[in-house]
Amino acid sequence: MLSGELIQSPILLVLLLLVAFLYASVGHGGASGYLALMSLFAFPVTVMKPTALVLNILVSAISFFFYFREKKFEWKLFYPFAITSIPFSFIGGIITIETHVYKIILATVLLFAVARLLGLFGKQKGELKPIDIPLALVIGAVIGLLSGLIGIGGGIILSPILLLLRWADIKKSAAVSALFIFANSISGLFGFLSKGGTLPVSSVSLIGVALLGGIIGGYFGSKKMNTIVLRNVLAIVLLIAVFKLYTT
Repeated sequence: MLSGELIQSPILLVLLLLVAFLYASVGHGGASGYLALMSLFAFPVTVMKPTALVLNILVSAISFFFYFREKKFEWKLFYPFAITSIPFSFIGGIITIETHVYKIILATVLLFAVARLLGLFGKQKGELKPIDIPLALVIGAVIGLLSGLIGIGGGIILSPILLLLRWADIKKSAAVSALFIFANSISGLFGFLSKGGTLPVSSVSLIGVALLGGIIGGYFGSKKMNTIVLRNVLAIVLLIAVFKLYTT
């Protein structure tokens, strides 16, 4: 169990609100950001994974609602990835890995998050191409397994792929990523629980803060919003977490 002082830390809660807000604004649940924060605040790995998945489910659902309402979601961009990612996410949720291996994998994924926040994958170049379904199935399986393994939804990896392969524009990739994260997080959480894992009651108080950030971010992100300064601040926080994960 975590101490009440740790859970109620003003700095943690403010950063959590910022993470949920920014990630929801680009169609993500925020798991990579939540995991980075929990690492910085010395949460045990046994608490990090299920907590990130629960927060991910809630925030990604909110984000998807706003993007769907703006008619940005396309089913044909979602189902090829989901077919393989959902079962593989369940498998990943069952698997337990050593703490140091977990930290290395998480730190590597966080670098994707930093790149996404800094806009390295945010510029659309050229006309959109039709999705390659066989390739999408393979990509979905790999992302799904990784998602369940460390407790993320996989959107932080999927959205750059959609943009780099020119299968979707920024808004459509955000909408697809939001539902992708929601589905994978539920699957991964069920996998975690099926092997006897439990939800950390001590971190329930974080849900309200994440929900608030998700609602605000989803609403403004699905429309027009410029948050360059805030995203740069969060990128710095994530880089600090990456350094800590690689060196501890």
